[in-house]
Amino acid sequence: MRPFLPFLALALLALPGPAAAKPKRAKNVILFLADAGGIATVNAASLHGYNAPQKLFLQSWEHVGLSDTSPVGRWVSDSAAGMTAIVTGQKTHNGVISQGPDTVRGKKDGTPLKTILEYAEEHGLSTGVLSNVSIADATPAACYSQSNDRGAWGHIFMQLFKPRFGDGVDMLMGPGRKRIWESAVKANLDIDAAAKAANRPVYQSLSEVPADADRALMVTDGDFDLAAAARRTLQTLKKNRKGFFLMIESDAHTNNLDAGLTRLVNFDKLIREIAGTVNLDETLLLFTADHSFELRLHNGRPEEPILKGWEEWKKANPTGRGTINIPAIRVDNSHTGEEVLVAAKGAGAERVKGYMPNTQLFHVMLEAWRWKK
Repeated sequence: MRPFLPFLALALLALPGPAAAKPKRAKNVILFLADAGGIATVNAASLHGYNAPQKLFLQSWEHVGLSDTSPVGRWVSDSAAGMTAIVTGQKTHNGVISQGPDTVRGKKDGTPLKTILEYAEEHGLSTGVLSNVSIADATPAACYSQSNDRGAWGHIFMQLFKPRFGDGVDMLMGPGRKRIWESAVKANLDIDAAAKAANRPVYQSLSEVPADADRALMVTDGDFDLAAAARRTLQTLKKNRKGFFLMIESDAHTNNLDAGLTRLVNFDKLIREIAGTVNLDETLLLFTADHSFELRLHNGRPEEPILKGWEEWKKANPTGRGTINIPAIRVDNSHTGEEVLVAAKGAGAERVKGYMPNTQLFHVMLEAWRWKK
C-alpha cells in the first residue's frame, strides 16, 4: 500500500483550503490625520515619548501601507491637495479644496468633488470634523467644503450652513475663530447671520455646547482640548444607529520640534483611547498623513534625550527660523514628497497593504461601508 501514499498526499494537497475571510462591513469610519506626520516624524515621536522605536500604539497595527502624496503637476503636496485626494479619491492642485484639476487656484472654480463626509451624510450617518489646527484650514475644510483657494476661510466656513448632502456636519470643533470671521468680513459675508438663519449657533468653547446637543459647531480662539472634543463628539455620533464618519486632525509639523513631537505622542494616546471605546468589528480606524516633512534622525542613543540641545538651539535662534540642527535631529521647515504611513485597524482594515496612491484611501473607506461611488 505504500506506493499509494504519495498519491494520497497529492490528493489532500489539491483539496481547497479555507476561504479567505471576507472583510467585515464597517458601520463607522474614523480617519486620524497627522498633518505633516511623515514616517520619520512618527519614528521620532516614539523615541521622544518612550525612548524606544515602535512604541506608539499605531505602530502595533497589523495592516499597514505606504501612500504616495503627490498632487497634480508637482511631486510635493500641501495639505489642501493631500487631503482632497484622501477624502474624494481624486488628485488636484496644491491650494485647492475638494475641486478637480480643472480648477485655477484663486481664480476659477473647477469641478466640485464629492467628499467621503458627504457620502456619509447622503446615507444618513452622523458626521464629525475635529482639528487642533484652524477648523477652516485645508485638512478639515476638504471634508465639508469646495473652494478654489484654501485661504478663503470665510467662504469655506460659510458652506457649513448650506450643505450639499444631508443636513451637513453634525459635530465640528476646532480653533481659528478670529481669522475665520475676519476672512468672512473681507468677503462681505456674515457668519453670525448665516448661523442664525440656519439655526446653527457657533459656540466659542466646549463648555458652551449644551449637554444634550446632537449637533454642534464650536470654534474657539482660546485653548482647544482635542481629546475632550473627541470624547464629546463620539458620545454624540454613537447615538446614530446607522453609524458615523469622524475625521480628527492633529498638527504634527516639527518646525517647533518639541511641540510637534509631543502633539503626535498625545494624538497616539488619543487614538489608543478611542480604539478602546469603539467596537472594532464594526468600526474602521484609519491613520495617515497628508504629506511628509523634512525631519531626519541623523544621530542619537538611548542614554541621551532625543531632544538634547533643543533648548540651546531655541536660545540661539529666538525667531525659530532656519534649519534646526541638534545632535540627534535635523529639521528643515519644508514639506517633502516621499510616501507616508497608512495604518488601519478594525472592519475593512485588510484593504490597506503595500504601496498605494493617496486616492486609494477614499476607496478603502467607501468599500468598508460597501458603498459604490
